[in-house]
Amino acid sequence: MLAQGATAVAVLSEASRPTVLNPANQREAQDRPNIVFIFADDWGYGDLGIHGSTFCQTPRLDQMAAEGIDFQNFTVNHSVCSPSRTAVMTGQFPARHSVHQHFATLEHHLRAGMPDWLNPDAPMLPRMLQEAGYATAHFGKWHLSNNFVRDAPLPPTYGYDEYGAFNLPGNAPEQMPTSATCPRAVDFIRRHQNQPFFINLWIHETHTPHYPLPKYLEQFESLDEQKQVYAAIVAEGDAGVGLVLDTLKELGIDKNTLVIFSSDNGPEWTSKNRELGDLSTGKGLGTFYSVGETAGLKGKKRSIYAGGVRVPFIARWPGVIPAGQVDRDSVITAVDLLPTFLKFAGVPPPQGYQGDGIDISAALLGEAFRREKPIFWEWAPATNNPILWPHYGIRSGKWKLLVNEKLGKAELYDIESDWAESQDVSSEHPELVDQLSNQIMLWATTLPSEPPANCFSKARESLQ
Repeated sequence: MLAQGATAVAVLSEASRPTVLNPANQREAQDRPNIVFIFADDWGYGDLGIHGSTFCQTPRLDQMAAEGIDFQNFTVNHSVCSPSRTAVMTGQFPARHSVHQHFATLEHHLRAGMPDWLNPDAPMLPRMLQEAGYATAHFGKWHLSNNFVRDAPLPPTYGYDEYGAFNLPGNAPEQMPTSATCPRAVDFIRRHQNQPFFINLWIHETHTPHYPLPKYLEQFESLDEQKQVYAAIVAEGDAGVGLVLDTLKELGIDKNTLVIFSSDNGPEWTSKNRELGDLSTGKGLGTFYSVGETAGLKGKKRSIYAGGVRVPFIARWPGVIPAGQVDRDSVITAVDLLPTFLKFAGVPPPQGYQGDGIDISAALLGEAFRREKPIFWEWAPATNNPILWPHYGIRSGKWKLLVNEKLGKAELYDIESDWAESQDVSSEHPELVDQLSNQIMLWATTLPSEPPANCFSKARESLQ
């Protein structure tokens, strides 16, 4: 394990060395854009200046929105890390891969009915683009397994030419320092500027442990202790996004690069833990300093209420995506990214691929867009907690239904008139509740009853 701030070392397998260009891989034209997907960690909807943060400053992200579209009705497909990222990678709801919670210990996976890693044989966005001639890279958080698992596949197995990451399996050559994430991406961009590239840039901010830098702490020294630390973390993430955007402009390729910023779920709940250790990233500050904001949305991380799954989504592509627009109407979600990125790249999906998302390129281009396909959520550890009780959720049209069949409980929200999900109207629409409940139960019958057999650690044998 490397201590925080240690020197980053390239993490490459023989198959992941930089691609040697040949005529088939040379950039063809504007129809083969670069794609950079920046996925923050626990970054709340209200943690942006443009979304009304009461103490954070995000000048580079605010500027990114001014140069693109701020989508305010985007949701991820789970309220914690690993399943949310599974949806991005596969274009399918995470429950289809039995990824119900975050990857952790083998005991945790066994209790949750989960595999020990995301199935590498599943459809993979980076592999689809890699096979089409894109240079592919992953920098930042991985967490599609966990360092408690020592025999899980590493990122090249999923379609990456190059990677540097933390929250990797225990057999990884190193756990990259979180601070190296954006610099590593910039280095990759410089080396691949003449070839179409795809980067999953999964930054650590604003997840614990927190590692605030002195220069940002000084910038926010007028705030109280909790807000000072959190604002410093947000400022570092914002600066990292700016570094990437500046590099694209410097190299003259920003007009051929789609950049998206989002978050894997809503903000973490505040607690009394001032310190926290992580085996992959080291010791830092704890959830006492996790004071992210939802801009009034109900719930936070681990909740499938709006505050847990509605997150920032900013899309920028100069000259292609209209500048300075705010889109509060287009209902888009994380599983839509795979078909949309393939569309922009001119890459057909693999034969037989069945995704849960839809192509939202029209929305990104500022055109009229209407969603016809429902969005589903599953929160497996549902309890009688007032925020964490929903087991399933569905968004269909303007309606969102949350249900827990074991508790016999359901809540219905009209999202068009009640964006924050503050007024349950289930008693006024009993037939609609029944209809949407039946849709959820029908969807649940399509999910696997157990994880794929090729995704279990050999160490599980001692637990059986």
